[in-house]
Amino acid sequence: MADEINKTVVVKNKVVGDHGWSLYGMAFLGALVYFIQHATSFWMGLVGVVEAIFWPAVVLYKVLDLLKL
Repeated sequence: MADEINKTVVVKNKVVGDHGWSLYGMAFLGALVYFIQHATSFWMGLVGVVEAIFWPAVVLYKVLDLLKL
């Protein structure tokens, strides 16, 4: 009985954690496509990849700052 409760908790935590990564992944891919399309050279494309990694975090920070949270 105790094993069933522990397994349920682990599955529930895993499902909740996956939603955040999928949202980040979609934002990352969208930013990656945008920055790569607007790159004028190889190095600007490389900078675009780095920007795409951090872009979702910057947007979230700005939204929370606007909401004063």
